[in-house]
Amino acid sequence: MKVLVATEKPFAAIAVDGIREGIENAGFELELLEKYSSKEELLAAVANADGLIIRSDKVDAEVLDAAKQLKVVVRAGAGYDNVDLAAATSHGVCVENTPGQNSNAVAELVFGLAVMAVRNMYDGTSGTELKGKKLGIHAFGQVGRNVARIAKGFGMEVSALDPYCPDEVMKEAGVEPIHSIEELYRNNKIVSLHIPATDETRKSVGYDLIILMPKNGVLVNTARKEVINEDGLQKALRERPDLKYVADIKPDNAADLEAEFAGRVFFTPKKMGAQTAEANINAGIAAANQVVAFLRDGIDRFRVNK
Repeated sequence: MKVLVATEKPFAAIAVDGIREGIENAGFELELLEKYSSKEELLAAVANADGLIIRSDKVDAEVLDAAKQLKVVVRAGAGYDNVDLAAATSHGVCVENTPGQNSNAVAELVFGLAVMAVRNMYDGTSGTELKGKKLGIHAFGQVGRNVARIAKGFGMEVSALDPYCPDEVMKEAGVEPIHSIEELYRNNKIVSLHIPATDETRKSVGYDLIILMPKNGVLVNTARKEVINEDGLQKALRERPDLKYVADIKPDNAADLEAEFAGRVFFTPKKMGAQTAEANINAGIAAANQVVAFLRDGIDRFRVNK
């Protein structure tokens, strides 16, 4: 059986070595498609693949139609909105993610962005410290829990909103459970977004929430750009000159925001949350192990489609 690693943004070389070792030691063939520049390349490469490992690469109905032998897709990372789950299910393809492998890398980036924001983007003027400030975590999954852990080291007061996480889990981490989204935004100087992009959450964070933030509030987004209502964000920033927005995901209206709110917004040039050697290796090797487990033993512990 053949496993295809299709990555427009390739894994680090050391991660590829680990993936290769895991796949070939299981008796499977490995094929690499790196830095591909057209969808046609992906369609051709996936035609005879039994397993597929991806990063942020899109797997839609057209890709699945071309993948006649495909049995499993593993997204090396937590988010999987780049895979058409309904189409995968209709094609009989298992889709998995690798939760937790990138979580510390993303959490550390949260504080890289937050420190830059409260220090006025390092423009030479006097800023503030994170110590003693209130941090609200919007979704308390693997990344959110790592954010809480690091925030404690900064001496921050931490609360979180997550209807799918028991209060006891938050309390054990020293985090105050919040049950109102308005309260989360109203009471925290810094809010860190970690919600996935779903039908329910797309454009869910907009003017009505952002405008509630305290004076000199900072919204940090290392989740997905799709969860932000960009028109609402722009309106809130316009009405509240004290607010800042920093993100790992460049919004569609980035040029307008940067022109109008210079010194108050910052976006990484590409998604950087998982761009560390450690996260690269962890997620890649986890993906390889999961592909092998599924193809060899039918294990689908991290399946995200039904």
